Amino acid sequence: MDLGQPKPGARMDRIEDLLEKTSRTFALSIPLLPEPTRRELGIAYLLFRIADTFEDASQWDRQQRIDALEEFMSLVRDPDEQRAAELGRRWAASVPIDHPGYLELLGESATVIREYQRLRPDAREIIREHTLRTVAGMSGFVKRSVDGVLKLESLADLREYCYVVAGIVGELSTDLFLLERPQLASSIEFLRQRAARFGEALQLVNILKDAATDRREGRRYLPAALKRKEIFRLAREDLRVAAHYTNALQAAGAPRGIVAFCALPTRLAVVALDIVERCGPGAKISRQDVADIVEALNLDLDVGAPAVAIPATAKPT
Repeated sequence: MDLGQPKPGARMDRIEDLLEKTSRTFALSIPLLPEPTRRELGIAYLLFRIADTFEDASQWDRQQRIDALEEFMSLVRDPDEQRAAELGRRWAASVPIDHPGYLELLGESATVIREYQRLRPDAREIIREHTLRTVAGMSGFVKRSVDGVLKLESLADLREYCYVVAGIVGELSTDLFLLERPQLASSIEFLRQRAARFGEALQLVNILKDAATDRREGRRYLPAALKRKEIFRLAREDLRVAAHYTNALQAAGAPRGIVAFCALPTRLAVVALDIVERCGPGAKISRQDVADIVEALNLDLDVGAPAVAIPATAKPT
């Protein structure tokens, strides 16, 4: 036995630990996935989270953020565990952001890159392609920031940003769902046409929920000239798309874990959007409500009910 190398189970335990420390909804939903998709999406999420940490690096200047994103792109293109360890130590020591979990993740960059290298080749290529696209897009938005502040100017601008940071995640997830699952072949076009809107839905809800915190940290994702009701309307339209996407996976015979992975954040987002619209930014779903949503989802999947009820396009009066 080589005591210098962690066992595969120990490595994945560390990945799971990093997911719990750096994610919110994904920490709940990724464990629902069947293998090997669970492992692949978990590692993909951590790669995206590293990039997102640089994009959000409120304690770095613009050039530091751009340089880190470019260094990270080079790691994704040409994975090198030793180089990842060196960069990770430097990134974490520079404290780009005040979040212990994100700093710990940066320090564990070598672990993430090592596990990324061990993925099956088709999945690794999917993750590589989509990660490079999102990092390049993030770099473009960082270059637009002035005095550390990014201001989005229009609905189109907001949607382009959401695509870069979340729509691509929807496309990546879809490609991994489809990998070696021939039963989903008849739904490929339907799913791919809606994948980016699925990601946009979740991102818009997060932006509306975190608006006050983002503003304090120098991010202006909500365009000043845009009425909030327009953004809420778009979020509700996107959640309808997310529901149809999820139910299509269910109808096509996707594994229960994949259906649950999509259904849970969609159900949570529908409830969160109502709470934020009623109570304002910063309002959150209670832990009891989360538990109730999880229980209701399990019951519906047990009896073959639709994974997600189609939300209304506008908040009921």
